[in-house]
Amino acid sequence: MMRPEQITDVIAFHGEGPVWHSSWGGLRMVDMLAGTILTLSGSGEVTRIATGSRIAAFVRPRERGGYVAGLERGIGLADAPFATPTSLPEMWSDPNVRMNECGLDPWGRLYAGSMPYDRTLGAGRLYRIEADGRYSTALYHVTVSNGLDFAPDGQRAYYNDTSTGCTDVFDVVGGDLVDRRPFHDGDGPDGLAVDSEGNVWCAMNRVGKVRLYSPEAEILGEWELPVHGVTAVTLGGPDLRDVFITTSRETADEPHAGAVFHMRTAVPGQPTRTFAG
Repeated sequence: MMRPEQITDVIAFHGEGPVWHSSWGGLRMVDMLAGTILTLSGSGEVTRIATGSRIAAFVRPRERGGYVAGLERGIGLADAPFATPTSLPEMWSDPNVRMNECGLDPWGRLYAGSMPYDRTLGAGRLYRIEADGRYSTALYHVTVSNGLDFAPDGQRAYYNDTSTGCTDVFDVVGGDLVDRRPFHDGDGPDGLAVDSEGNVWCAMNRVGKVRLYSPEAEILGEWELPVHGVTAVTLGGPDLRDVFITTSRETADEPHAGAVFHMRTAVPGQPTRTFAG
């Protein structure tokens, strides 16, 4: 497998949450702390959508078209790929807590996690948001809710609360996350993605690496990037074999931080899930 190569200029302060989908013509991500959604077309052109929120925590396609975005204290919905999202009612009122990363389960439900600005231990939550907008708390006492993705058969889910220093795994029973347990220790685990064979790709923030685990937690590969702030990883492209990696200048203002990196892989990713709402 090739080494990650830089494919954009520095386009974000805190690039996060990459996801590839044909409805918006390529790769989409957020410049989280700027409240902006970025789209990278196949030709390399970058377009920006201002969410109107201080935070743009994530973006995912909707089943009916458009997209769902994570805003500072809730979510917003857009009916078209490049429309501005309309905010739904805030999910909490605490100004110290903001939205962070998300994941979609095989049934189109959105799992969206929060984190405290001051990193108070256990002050965040992981929420499950239904198609009709109703939400419930899937996990309490979260500190920095980050990557979440599901195995191809829908029977396992992998999750990073970065403050714990490890990736956890759940069984999925009746659509619920149960029996949380450690999957593998990691150095600052951040965003993650699960490929079509159930392997887990994990971004290691502050140490500048992407690591690949088998479903049995064996390390299959590790790739170093020229920046420390490696925030998230996704698989996409027409054949789902493009690996896209986002980076950030938040913790280390390095020359290439805030650019997107890319490599190819033999095992394709899973088709991008869509939010049922």
